[in-house]
Formats: sequence, C-alpha cells, structure tokens
Amino acid sequence: MFRLSQFMRALIEPTPLRQRTPPGPVVIWNLVRRCNLNCIHCYSLSADVAFPGELTTVEIMTVMADLRAFGVPVLILSGGEPLLRPDIFEISAAAKCLGFYVGLSTNGTLIDAAMAQRIAAVGYDYVGISLDGIGAVHDRFRRQAGAYEAALAGARHCQTQGIKVGLRFTMTERNVEALPAMLDLVEAEAIDKFYLSHLVYAGRGNRYRADDARHRTTRDAMDLLFERCWQTISQGVEREFVTGNNDADGVYFLQWVQERFPERAEDIAARLRLWGGNASGVNVANIDNLGEVHPDTFWWHYSLGNVRKRPFSAIWQDRSDPIMAGLKAKPRAIKGRCGACRHFAICGGNTRVRAMQLTGDPWAEDSACYLSDDEIGVAVGPRLAVSPYRKPTHGRRHVAPAG
Repeated sequence: MFRLSQFMRALIEPTPLRQRTPPGPVVIWNLVRRCNLNCIHCYSLSADVAFPGELTTVEIMTVMADLRAFGVPVLILSGGEPLLRPDIFEISAAAKCLGFYVGLSTNGTLIDAAMAQRIAAVGYDYVGISLDGIGAVHDRFRRQAGAYEAALAGARHCQTQGIKVGLRFTMTERNVEALPAMLDLVEAEAIDKFYLSHLVYAGRGNRYRADDARHRTTRDAMDLLFERCWQTISQGVEREFVTGNNDADGVYFLQWVQERFPERAEDIAARLRLWGGNASGVNVANIDNLGEVHPDTFWWHYSLGNVRKRPFSAIWQDRSDPIMAGLKAKPRAIKGRCGACRHFAICGGNTRVRAMQLTGDPWAEDSACYLSDDEIGVAVGPRLAVSPYRKPTHGRRHVAPAG
C-alpha cells in the first residue's frame, strides 16, 4: 500500500527518517467466502452460497492467539461478505481484546442503522467499503441493482456512529471515468479515507485483465489523485489517500515532487526507499476461509500451508517454499525492465502475482508499470511507449478515456 497522504504531508512537515519494521505482517483474513453480491472482479470468486470446510469459531480463536504471539499488529476481516458470518462480532470482539488493530472490509450493503450500532459496539478501528463508481456504474460491477445506494447508506450509518470509514475504488478501463465523481463523493460525504486499487489479475479479475487501465489512463488518474490529495492537505483537511497493487505509484509520485518541490525531492526519495514498495510475503499476508495461507489476497491459487496443520507463525517464516524465499529475498531477483529499473529500491519489483498470471513466471517484469523506459533508465524495448511526466494543468482534470 502506498500511503500518498503520508508522503505529501512530509513535504510540509518532514519528520525524522526512521526505518519501521513491523514485528509481524498485516493479515487480511477472508473469514467467509459467501457474499450477497457477485462482483465481476472478485478475487475470491464468491457467490451467495455456503462454501464447505470453512474454519470454525474455535479454530479461528486458536489462530488469532498465534498471530498475536507472533507480533501481527493488524487484522483486516474480509470475505466474501464478512457480515454474513454469524460469529463475525464474536470473532471481532475477541480480536480487539487481544490488542489487534481491527478493520472490517465489506461491500456495505448489509449495514443498516442497527448493524452500524453493532459494528460500533465492537469498536472496529476502520470500516472499508468498496465502490466501483457512482450509481449504475457500481451496480453494473456488482451485478445487483440498488447496490450503490445500499453501500452509500451503509457508509453513512457508520459515520453516524462515529466509525472511521473509507471507500475503495478498483480502477479499470470500464470505470476510470468515474474517478473524478468518486473523489467528489469522498469530499461531499466527508469520508475519512480513499483507496485507489489497481486491478490485479486474480479470481474473476483475471478474466477481465483486458479491461485493466492502460498506461496513459493510469498516469492521468494518478495526476488527478495527486492534485486532489494535495488540495485536501493544503486545506488542512484530515483525510487519507492511499493506492494499492501498483508500486510504480511511488516512483511516479517522486517525479511529481521533482517537478513541483525539487528542493524536497532527495528527502522524499529517501522516504520512498524506506517504504520499499511491494510487501507481499513480507509485511502483508492472507488467510483464506479454509485456513490456507497466501503471500497476499491475490495469491489464492498458491498456498504456503494451512493453519489447521501448522501455526501461521511457522508457515510465515518457512523459506523452503520457493515463492516465499523469492519474496523475502533482499533484493528480490526480478527479471526484465523491473530488475534493471533504477528505482527498484522504491518499487521493489511491483506486483509479482500479476507477472505470474501473464507469463507463468513470478519473477518476470510487471507489465502494469506505466513508467517509460527513459524514466526508469533502461534501454528501449518492445513495450508500449508512454509519454514522460508532464506537469498537470491548473484546476481539476477529468480522466480522458484511453484511445
């Protein structure tokens, strides 16, 4: 995850540079696979049916104790739709008692006033709700009429209870034109956090990879996001902007800093190197509904082990697995233009699962990097050429569709 707001605030109020190594990874836990929606880009291939073999309440409690002893600081409870699991609040309350930072990742459609009160009673630190656009755009992605209005109502009910709320937007060519309106919505509804997720080729998302935002489109979207984030920070508004699943965002941000704040570029570059880019298999982990452990949520086709057979703490430290050995290597041995990139220390080689889905090789270059060969300092190859960074025009820009 690239915490854009954090780096932009460092332009105004720089803090001492510190290498922060969390004691354990953030764990995203898909407690249930069942979902009341049928989203076209769902990485877990969820549907509104019961999936057999899911971890029991007792098993989950045992795993949570191991996670906490191992130093895991954060649990993001997800699905499917986690609110469909009957024991979700029992599990969540236990997680809070153990001292985890606990987030709830939901589609928001099941959150009415009464449900929001139950969520508030647990004391979740954060509730993230996915929106793929405004109105019919979101409903089309979720394949259910009325899903947008229900999700937005859910966000508002949570806000009424004083819960920190974020909106997550997965960007593709089918919905990128909705980004300006999404950012307007975040401002109008006083949403605490906006998360722009780049598409990863996993689950149903793999079927729609032809719809992934093209390089020029991605650059325009990031230009707009930078402008809105800077505007928000300049106004003193406390709101987080983050991106995920394309670590080239950090390098592109450095170019934005070099253009607008050249005197701060060296410091920001140092901060970005400390961030280090992709953290799959290192600072981010996933446990699915059956107890299989994965390097992150998009690796469901590849299991590192099962918590029913071995503790998570043992699985996560086991480098005999070739994927884990490669992900934990410093630096990672990445091929192609990613491996030759002069900004490798910032990006970390980007998203490995995307490379594997496209080439069969998890250590190949990531084709979703939207930076030009000149920008990353490699010889011109057969890749699609993209224009170098250009300073954004004044005011709000709308994202133009790729042509």
